[in-house]
Amino acid sequence: MQIQINGSLRSCDAPQNTKALFVLRNDLGLVGVKMGCVEGHCGSCTVLVDGLPTTTCDLPLWALEGKAVRTPEGVGSPEHLHCVQQALLDEQPGQCGYCLSGIMMTAVALTERQPAPSEHEVRAALDKHLCRCGSHPRIVKAVMKAIQTGSAA
Repeated sequence: MQIQINGSLRSCDAPQNTKALFVLRNDLGLVGVKMGCVEGHCGSCTVLVDGLPTTTCDLPLWALEGKAVRTPEGVGSPEHLHCVQQALLDEQPGQCGYCLSGIMMTAVALTERQPAPSEHEVRAALDKHLCRCGSHPRIVKAVMKAIQTGSAA
């Protein structure tokens, strides 16, 4: 099976019912995609599929065929960070940070789809993400900073 990931066509020989999370992490080495609950509830495994935030722990590999997949590795670059990445670095909102890659993907999708969302819209978009440290207020603050500074990659 061929999958379009971060702008490149990648081959994968895993069985088509394998969860996409395991293929992305284990077979393709994209470890920015985190494994959390493995039930689609916490959001740490979120990637963008055709631009939409999608959990991968409950998604069969076959569902990615013909889709454009973007993982944390496909957002910005060390030389030119996405505004959400920069704000998360600047604000250091998380304690453990485990949830941040999934949150980042959802925030990237939101800011690219809607350049000036309100704080209410940011909170609504991030509502499905579980931060066990309770850092949501600081995370929302960082995303709002990203929106104010703009310059998405």
